[in-house]
Amino acid sequence: MSYSDEQLELKSIQLRKSALRWIKHAGAGHTGGSLSCLDILNVLYNRILNVRPETFSSQDRDRYVQSKGHAVEALFAVLADAGFFEEKELETLCCYKSHYVGHPTRKVHGVEQNTGGLGHGLPICVGVALAGKMDQKNYRVFTLLGDGELAEGSNWEAAMAASHYGLDNLTAIIDCNTLQIAGRTKDVMNSEPLVEKWEAFGWAVRRIDGHSISELTEALKAPLEPGKPSMVIANTIKGKGVDFMEDVGKWHHGVPNDEEYERAMAGFDAMLAEKEGALS
Repeated sequence: MSYSDEQLELKSIQLRKSALRWIKHAGAGHTGGSLSCLDILNVLYNRILNVRPETFSSQDRDRYVQSKGHAVEALFAVLADAGFFEEKELETLCCYKSHYVGHPTRKVHGVEQNTGGLGHGLPICVGVALAGKMDQKNYRVFTLLGDGELAEGSNWEAAMAASHYGLDNLTAIIDCNTLQIAGRTKDVMNSEPLVEKWEAFGWAVRRIDGHSISELTEALKAPLEPGKPSMVIANTIKGKGVDFMEDVGKWHHGVPNDEEYERAMAGFDAMLAEKEGALS
């Protein structure tokens, strides 16, 4: 199905409602980071990735690895919406013996790799992209990193390797919401200037608004430059869409109480009504 920008903006709100609903149901979750990255996942799965539930075992499928695996609730919401599994399966989220746990696992249909140990996703994707080049495959490889995750040295080893091998079939995206569990990223372990650093490692780099459907689409639709891996730095807001969560560090991990949950859902419903009115 082909979606307009306006339809995807509407879907992003619906997906945020879904992610928050399941976090509340499970009584656990990384709320802020899930809400900040949902526009990115929405565009990837509804506009960019050549992968569907029925083609997930194909050797020619595009690959997506969520390196910031703690934001799994966003991924689960998007995979359910895309038909990889029935949304009702998320009723077992964080329950004993459930496959739907606090980080991605390959036991869930649609998940490429077990992630959650930060700094693992990009090295994995370098290997997968290199294999694609060696096998003369046309698939593309995508991974989503957190800005706080860049303190892990394995990312920079992977960055060198990706450039060395000219992996223009690889696109990495940074969910740059400027917050991590211990505070502002710039205070915990400053990673700026990101554009200059990634360019120095031989990547093609673009910095965008990570909540703009059109900017995400333009940045992700094709490699940024032939012969170079692509780095998309997506400026986002932690807790996006919930007024009392936006850019507030304590919502890195946390579950709203009943009053907070109703307030958040009412806010989403108001956004939906406004968007639906504009589309009608």
